[in-house]
Amino acid sequence: MGLHLIPSDTKINFVGIRKISYAISIILILIGLASLVVKGGPRYGIDFAGGIVVQVQFNNAVSDEEVKAALSEANLPGLVVQSSGDDAHDYLLRIANQDNITADQVEETIATAFGENLPGQAFSTPRTEMVGPKVGADLRSQALQALYLATLLMSVYISGRFENRWGTALVMALALGGSMYVLDILGMPKFWQVPGVMAVTIGVFWWQKLAFALGAMFSTIHDILITVGIFSLLDKEFDLTIIAALLTVVGYSLNDTIIVFDRIRENLLSSKDPLGDIINRSINQTLSRTVLTSGTTLLVIVALLFLGGSIIFDFALALFIGVFVGTYSSIFVASPVLLFFEDTIRSRQEAEEEKRKRDARLKRGTAHV
Repeated sequence: MGLHLIPSDTKINFVGIRKISYAISIILILIGLASLVVKGGPRYGIDFAGGIVVQVQFNNAVSDEEVKAALSEANLPGLVVQSSGDDAHDYLLRIANQDNITADQVEETIATAFGENLPGQAFSTPRTEMVGPKVGADLRSQALQALYLATLLMSVYISGRFENRWGTALVMALALGGSMYVLDILGMPKFWQVPGVMAVTIGVFWWQKLAFALGAMFSTIHDILITVGIFSLLDKEFDLTIIAALLTVVGYSLNDTIIVFDRIRENLLSSKDPLGDIINRSINQTLSRTVLTSGTTLLVIVALLFLGGSIIFDFALALFIGVFVGTYSSIFVASPVLLFFEDTIRSRQEAEEEKRKRDARLKRGTAHV
């Protein structure tokens, strides 16, 4: 007997409240998008915007307020002081990109400011990294492409597994992936390539009536948009660690969605009930597992939030938001999408059943001979 936090005979009408859940999701996404528009886009970190990162290690403890005050008149644009330890000895200094300035000049400026304003404090700069604006722009486009390709490949897998459309899905994936390369050759701005191809992908999936793949893709886009929107509202920086968190969220959310889809497929094969009833039953049957898995994952992430230090705080925060929203979307977003394709799902199910019966008759005939 497995552990059941929620009784297996629970009968919550998730499909019946889908309009409310859709309204909540749309409101959250619109608030996030409005924040991005008002602020002129995400607040990029050094990785994406370009700039210089200097690690400073003090021999004695120094508060972050003292560090900021010491550098307040050092003419370092976009300065961000971030503690990288719990003992107030290590700090990361992030400086926005400047023309005609080198890492050595930044280190010299910092050393001069500390010497004048923190006399007697010995320190070292063991690491200095510089990212140019061109490299930052390339990293932004590559990050968007990584998110798109991860979503596309998982949708292909879901199409093959749940709809037996491996050939169609693979051909479309190759065509859509290749179209990004063509758009790049044609000179389309990289920032608009991924949203454009994503819109085309959704249109093609809808045209081919790949219901399960569409549910998974809508769920993934939903999770990314809400996470990015909340980060914009909190005025958090976007860097490579946040992209890593978003890719982790994509995988986690799709894994949870696949569990629910798998139970829906099993119940479809054994029941002729309306699709809405089957979706409700399937979600309720997997609800205990979903809550236990997400709950234990969130406990670990909360530990990272409060005990992991400032270096990984934003990464853990992105994971927390993404896992929470991903669990919500696998129940309230991905599964109800199937209702738009109930006739198609039923006709494909009947075709599969007929094929199995035909194969079984052929095997019996062969065995008889």
